[in-house]
Amino acid sequence: MRLQTNMIKEITLPTTGATSARESSLVTSIRETLIFAYRSTIKSLRTPESFLDITLMPVMFTLMFTFLFGGAVAGSIKDYLPIIIPGILIQTGVTSSSTAGTQLREDADKAVANRFKAMPITRISPLAGTLTADILRYTIAGSIVFIMGYILGFRPDAGFWTVPVSILFMTAIGWCLSWMFSFFALSASSTATAASYGMIIMFPLTFLSNAFVDTSTMPHALGYFAEHINPISHTIAAVRELLMQGTIGSNFWSAIAGVLVILAIFVPLTLRKYTRRG
Repeated sequence: MRLQTNMIKEITLPTTGATSARESSLVTSIRETLIFAYRSTIKSLRTPESFLDITLMPVMFTLMFTFLFGGAVAGSIKDYLPIIIPGILIQTGVTSSSTAGTQLREDADKAVANRFKAMPITRISPLAGTLTADILRYTIAGSIVFIMGYILGFRPDAGFWTVPVSILFMTAIGWCLSWMFSFFALSASSTATAASYGMIIMFPLTFLSNAFVDTSTMPHALGYFAEHINPISHTIAAVRELLMQGTIGSNFWSAIAGVLVILAIFVPLTLRKYTRRG
């Protein structure tokens, strides 16, 4: 009997240990990710010029499009603000995410990534931490967009509670897209090339959308692409519905589904590329 009891203990203990190890590994991964996010945030704060794109670009685009095209597109600046503010918000988010992999590429080129790989940490934590740190950038950019909109007279019909929800939605979209652009950055031949990939992809998609003009005024083929195919248009439409109607409709869920697919594809691809690089 004593021998059988010992055998049962030998069988059951590894199972308990494996479960505990999995739980401990998850907690450790989250903690290490937050540590690397803190590292990236401190690094960004020490170089204030790294925030120029998310502080100046929303201001310049909002002022430029509002005063140059507001009257022509909507008849007045006041009527144009509900169109332009959601467009600038999503444009800022997706273009900011397009440069997310630049720091990862710099770390790889300087062999900093190799030092991380030699440390007893989870493989995904340096990668996820760096991208998670960009949440601060998205939040700042979204806040600036709405501050500019408020100064110009924009007031969401559904109430101001929709403003933080819209910023949170934009942040989630940007963070998911950052995994895709990080893969492109790690696959590029140089840091300069990595920085240009995102702009080449996102600027045409942003301007060939419903961000700044009514798609019904476009040529038929272009208007069909902008209204029905371009995922940026669905994302912008979701923000407009939220701000002006206070509703979460099919455009919202289409955007969420799209970025979840991107996550499912590019998280393992980016992790594999990051692990093998160097």
